[in-house]
Amino acid sequence: MDDFLFNASVFLMAAVIAVPIASRLGLGSVLGYLAAGLIIGPGLGLVGGEVEDLRHFAEFGVVMMLFLIGLELEPRALWDMRDRLIGLGGLQIGLTLLAIAGFALMLGQTWQTSLAIGMIFALSSTAIVLQTLTEKGLMQTAGGRASFSVLLTQDIAVIPMLALLPLLAVPAVMSFAPDGSVVRPDTEAHIEDAHHGLSLVEGLPGWGVTLVTIGVILGVILAGRYLIGPIFRFIYHTRLREMYVAIALLIVIGIAFLMTLVGLSPALGTFLAGVVLANSEFRHEMEANLEPFKGLLLGLFFITVGAGINVGRLADDLGTILGLALAIMALKGVILFGLALLFGLRRRDRWLFTLGLAQAGEFGFVLISFATQTNALGDALGSLLLLVVAMSMLLTPLFFIVYELVSRRLGEPVEISESDTVAPRGRIIVAGIGRFGQVVNRMVQMAGYETTVLDNNINTIRLMRRFGFKGYFGDLTRTDVLHAAGLDDASILVVTMDGKADAIKLVEYARKARPDLFIVARAHDRVHVYELYRAGADKIVREMFDSSLRAGRYVLEGMGMSDFDASELERTFYQLDRAAMRELAELWVPGVPVEENAAYLERAHQLNRDLETALVRELDDAPEDDHPRAAE
Repeated sequence: MDDFLFNASVFLMAAVIAVPIASRLGLGSVLGYLAAGLIIGPGLGLVGGEVEDLRHFAEFGVVMMLFLIGLELEPRALWDMRDRLIGLGGLQIGLTLLAIAGFALMLGQTWQTSLAIGMIFALSSTAIVLQTLTEKGLMQTAGGRASFSVLLTQDIAVIPMLALLPLLAVPAVMSFAPDGSVVRPDTEAHIEDAHHGLSLVEGLPGWGVTLVTIGVILGVILAGRYLIGPIFRFIYHTRLREMYVAIALLIVIGIAFLMTLVGLSPALGTFLAGVVLANSEFRHEMEANLEPFKGLLLGLFFITVGAGINVGRLADDLGTILGLALAIMALKGVILFGLALLFGLRRRDRWLFTLGLAQAGEFGFVLISFATQTNALGDALGSLLLLVVAMSMLLTPLFFIVYELVSRRLGEPVEISESDTVAPRGRIIVAGIGRFGQVVNRMVQMAGYETTVLDNNINTIRLMRRFGFKGYFGDLTRTDVLHAAGLDDASILVVTMDGKADAIKLVEYARKARPDLFIVARAHDRVHVYELYRAGADKIVREMFDSSLRAGRYVLEGMGMSDFDASELERTFYQLDRAAMRELAELWVPGVPVEENAAYLERAHQLNRDLETALVRELDDAPEDDHPRAAE
């Protein structure tokens, strides 16, 4: 326990110190995490052999990230991306694999080893690139979307790569003992170590493995479609917030484990589950619950990469390692730049696509480890390639800095397309979908605007969906749910929730987080109006006020007043009352009942007299035949 607490303190302290400094210097959080790992590992020697075990655990952050990406991609959006997934992504993997394999052949490697190396370096870092694109607000640009398409294709391609690596095993791979004698690796022992653990397909014929794999994938899809909803609704009735976190973690961990049982990539399995659940009413709740875990695990992963660098080997072969890393990144960059030209990316997006994807990725560590175990790579070569992968990842944040310099030199405006976004959301968020919110939402949607509807009552959300209106379940008092629903990109927030205190809290937070956001809020009474006004709402609507005005107008019409004059009187009353509310809001003192506020009472009486005078004047200006007394 003491060792665990010490290591946890060291990792967290390193992150807390290094990451904010790196961010303030404009280097990004990824480089901060990598620097923190270098300091506590090779630099100070505070962590040692446990880094490798931690890295395997931290790789789960990549799995969570792909699940969350899947949540943002509805199946239709994924289908719309098919051209880029197959065309852009497929070409990048194929051309890069062949080019790097040819480069390895030129350096004297066998064709089998060269193909294995080509597979390893054909991949880029999903964790670094997506994290950096998100931090710098580049995800919605054409270059960001193209990068995402390629990364997604690469993650899918890991599966056939893992299947092909054992076929590239080279029996002649050998090493030398200190006395000069040849040491031949025990290939069968390596393969046995590589396939240890539980498996649903071990010992099955090829057709059996295929059937089991297809069955598991179909099971994940069907469970996401028909089982997750009832489970979440059951959890909803427990009223225990921690259960939402537990079920979200269980979904991701359970699916990842199931994928490993059939030899598939856990990242791909969870991504598939995320896509299936993208239309779920619990999408934003799951996203909000998993986001903190994803961030911490990804940060831990980057720290372990930095801490695991063999500085001794790096110092001895620094020229070789740096040269290989730069050569591979340059070779990938040429291919990426050519594809960017082929697919019509503009200059700024072209450089983002090229510089952002030129590195090797975290799956490279997985492929190198597996290739070494299955004898597709020798141990010495595997150790060298690990350092080359790590070096390319260390250089990546610097490449993004180069992109920013190039971008400023080009001086082009960043073009963001609304028709092809990675995470399509409505620019209008409706928080609360009771009777009041439903009318607002229907009217806005009929006008052709897309909305994102949130409510903390699952029965209301289910009822909406039965009538064809899409809504999402989420606790509106949680700010992370709001951000998951798109607060950062929204234009308007409509607050129509029932709880007075919750509405005020929501408006206060939204105003601080987005000073430019236009906020429309529903108020229960006059005091609530004042509270929402102080909280920062732009427009406030009393829930009964407009309906009461309409009822009053109907009464006047029933007494013989013309429709026009009744409407004018209604309009006059509305304008005067609104002006009075604004004045009284300035005199209102929080915590003091209005009847005990002398200044408020005095001004309220004066405003009431002014209102009566204005209404009498309005009646006197009406034609004699339309006056109420003329109808008696």
